[in-house]
Amino acid sequence: MDRRKFAVTAGVGAAGAVMGAPAIAQQSPNVKWRWVSSYPKTLATSYPMTQAFAQRVSELTDGKFQIQLFGPGEIVAPLAVLDAVQSGAVEAGFTATFFYYGKDPTFAFGSAIPFGLNTRQHAAWMYAGGGLDLLNQFHAGYGVHYVPMGFTGAQMGGWYRKEIKTVKDLDGLKMRISGIGGQVMQRLGVTPQQLAAGDVYAALERGLLDAAEYTNPIDDEVLGMHKVAKYYYYPGWWEGSVQVGHFINQQKWAELPERYKIAVQAVAREQEQAIINNYDAKNAAALKRLIALGVNIKTFPREVMSAGYKATFEHMDELASKNANFKKVMDHYMAFRADALLWFRVAESSYDNFVQAESVRVKR
Repeated sequence: MDRRKFAVTAGVGAAGAVMGAPAIAQQSPNVKWRWVSSYPKTLATSYPMTQAFAQRVSELTDGKFQIQLFGPGEIVAPLAVLDAVQSGAVEAGFTATFFYYGKDPTFAFGSAIPFGLNTRQHAAWMYAGGGLDLLNQFHAGYGVHYVPMGFTGAQMGGWYRKEIKTVKDLDGLKMRISGIGGQVMQRLGVTPQQLAAGDVYAALERGLLDAAEYTNPIDDEVLGMHKVAKYYYYPGWWEGSVQVGHFINQQKWAELPERYKIAVQAVAREQEQAIINNYDAKNAAALKRLIALGVNIKTFPREVMSAGYKATFEHMDELASKNANFKKVMDHYMAFRADALLWFRVAESSYDNFVQAESVRVKR
């Protein structure tokens, strides 16, 4: 054997190994994050999809990025997710942005505003219309990065212990409702209460609430709302669709390897579709079960809807006059909404309205 040649070859190989190993390690370090949630583990849609999210991120990173999930109250209170992520107490959390409108009403746009965009329109605004980038510029001021993951579709209008026939029936009503929707309802006489999902049943049962909205039949059924309130109204005009997602500590996000970021974003989009699919596939059956149990399904009177519409834009104009962040996002959102409504009125809505009416008429 040529010892000199072997030494040179071995030296090159050793150098390559020494240089290569750290490069690979830097690209794929072991990362373990604590990820909290605002939503109970009992819910049939949001929590299983969050579990699937954690598993898929691990799979796509060869097990290097491990996400440990915690339910509401296990580390932080369900409505304190933003504070915990912002402070660095945890790395990330699954929540709805409009839970934090009290810090700044601009947070509401990430989830829903009354009479706002439907599911497809909101997704288009966020992912193709510049909405997500705009919101993350705002979120940066709070030390967090936002990755959306999930839509509910148009929600129900909630559970009421008495009938709502006129706007006057809202006077003094103590209602669990979040975001700008709660502020608008307050203008109509309601006393809004922000409670986590797991606390709503007990509050209704004990008479601390007169009404409560959560999401849709599949979730409301699990929470047992039909056992403590007789009337189930629709539509939830303050939530034409709600988007939920992940707040991630901004510094931790910046430190994350690029391929891990890509995995988080890709899996979030994957699970977002799974969440809305689950709602659309299962809400009808849940609604039928609730009707079979004697629940009174009722439409909000047009008087209430019209009053809500008027109050919504009066309230938003007031917020915009006092809050530059809110005005910047609102102007962008409303310009997109105007075009989206035009297009949907031409094709999507006309198709949906005809098919629904005709299917009832001919019974097929």
